[in-house]
Amino acid sequence: MCGLLGILTAHSDAPRFVGPVADALPCMRHRGPDEDGTWNDDDVVFGFNRLSIIDLEHSHQPLRWGPTDQPDRYALTFNGEIYNYVELREELQAAGYTFATSGDSETIVVGYHHWGADVVTHLRGMFAFSVWDSAEKVMFLARDPFGIKPMFYATTATGTVFGSEKKSVLSMSEAIGLDTSLDDRAIVHYTDLQYVPEPETLHAGIRRLESGCHATLRPGDAVTPVRYFRPDFTPVPVPAGSEDALFRRIADALEDSVAKHMRADVTVGSFLSGGIDSTAIAALAKRHNPDLITFTTGFEREGYSEVDVAAESAAAIGVEHVVKVVSPEEFAAAVPKIIWYLDDPVADPALIPLYFVAAEARKHVKVVLSGEGADELFGGYTIYKEPLSLAPFDKVPSPVKKVLHKIGDALPDGQRGKSLLLRGTTPMEERYYGNARSFNYEQLERVLKIARPEWDHREVTAPIYAQSRNFDPVARMQHLDLFTWMRGDILVKADKITMANSLELRVPFLDKVVFDVARTIPYDLKISHDTTKYALRRAMELIVPPHVINRKKLGFPVPIRHWLAGAELYDWARGVIEDSQTDNIFNKSEVLQMLDEHRVSMNTGHGPDHSRRLWTVLAFMIWHGIFVEDRIHPEIDEKDYPVQL
Repeated sequence: MCGLLGILTAHSDAPRFVGPVADALPCMRHRGPDEDGTWNDDDVVFGFNRLSIIDLEHSHQPLRWGPTDQPDRYALTFNGEIYNYVELREELQAAGYTFATSGDSETIVVGYHHWGADVVTHLRGMFAFSVWDSAEKVMFLARDPFGIKPMFYATTATGTVFGSEKKSVLSMSEAIGLDTSLDDRAIVHYTDLQYVPEPETLHAGIRRLESGCHATLRPGDAVTPVRYFRPDFTPVPVPAGSEDALFRRIADALEDSVAKHMRADVTVGSFLSGGIDSTAIAALAKRHNPDLITFTTGFEREGYSEVDVAAESAAAIGVEHVVKVVSPEEFAAAVPKIIWYLDDPVADPALIPLYFVAAEARKHVKVVLSGEGADELFGGYTIYKEPLSLAPFDKVPSPVKKVLHKIGDALPDGQRGKSLLLRGTTPMEERYYGNARSFNYEQLERVLKIARPEWDHREVTAPIYAQSRNFDPVARMQHLDLFTWMRGDILVKADKITMANSLELRVPFLDKVVFDVARTIPYDLKISHDTTKYALRRAMELIVPPHVINRKKLGFPVPIRHWLAGAELYDWARGVIEDSQTDNIFNKSEVLQMLDEHRVSMNTGHGPDHSRRLWTVLAFMIWHGIFVEDRIHPEIDEKDYPVQL
């Protein structure tokens, strides 16, 4: 787990960029405080910050390797972990290759020499890496199937810069002549969705290599991504009475994944909330580490903490448990620092408690496991029940649907049945675009001066929906979430916020072997018996404590709807809005009115809850104050941890 930065120059003048690359490395030192270094030839400069997890004394990067007749032909920078590196090493050794280290990094470059671009299909893990072939003058960039690890890039006439953090690429902007203007369309998408969808960033000249993609380029080339992973949900019918075989396959795949994810030369812990996902991971991890430590967080406000349930689960599976309770004051003070770490804002308040529990965990361990991805793979979101509730509308003729939609549209807001009529008469491609819609278009126009009708969610989701025409309705929703909500929100905060604390987070559910089982689960075994993730719950019955099996998902809930209306955050939010220099983007008077409407609603019990919409705007304004106005200067801690923990 590390931070990489590199440049492939267009004119074989790489030595002049060694200084700019070295100067940019400190801004992502949190990703790898154990060691850093640079390497260059005439075409390439690589920079690296290392967080040592496997083969601590060796596997230094940038890593050099070559076959016997071409020593040092390749140079590698790699962020992530390859969990099947032991098996890959044995396979490659049997093919006649020798290794100088015992780590996972070397298996990538040897595998690339052996398989070429197909190496990515052999890797079981999370990764973003670059391989420079000095003999062929070719750069190969790749990112893992689900997008667990990030890769940003920018191309100018000078060359292509790529890195683990956008801020490191921005640090190279003067050296490469990069235009750092903002992307209005990306701002609209962010405000609508609560995150910036891939491959966009809020800077027009910087993009992300998408999840499940690789790119091959020569000096002077632009990055042209090639998709190698297309998640295919293909349910396999399960005869009545034979469901247990499927449940066993799920349990076996997850147990194998956790075993592989426990491979490390440092201590591995686990996050633990009150739900089935993290509890299953922790219970399986305990089998491989009897001294496992688990970590959770919460708030003092009733209804916004899973601390008690997590503690009960920890006791049931027999692990040491550490709790961090976050106060409103800590919450507000940490926001600018966290947004700096994010690179682009993500309007998910849950990343704030995640920051604090990650900081607490880093005092005890260097790696944690977590339950991200279970909902997308196994059908865990409550909204996935919607196709069942809307099924009667499938039999209604189109002309009648149009009439019903007009009736629903005419009903006053809040009228019972309005939402059902509107959603039931709206095609899935228009009504569902992930778990995170902040604004409808009327609200978006109210607050956002740069809003345009053509920049709505369908611009993001239509190409994704086009790939899932033959899937069942729940699978289509899962597939969409894999490419939107999961990689735009869930995995961004998982990577950025844990790495902010120099902590490696591993996600055993997002494993190719687990996915190969999950994608075959029939519709009626995902959403069944009035619950979600039915098959996973049945598979975990012998692993997870009974009080967790059918518990509703909460994650790390945050009481911002109350805090923004009360003494905790109202004045703070008003100050953020008034101080922000975003008048060219937002109608600030409308945002302030929305804040006051929200306060009245929460205090009277009547009216709209604007908390998520407000948080979306507030996060952007703070981001703008940091990265555009240069007005907000978060105090970033100097990371200095022992190599082994």
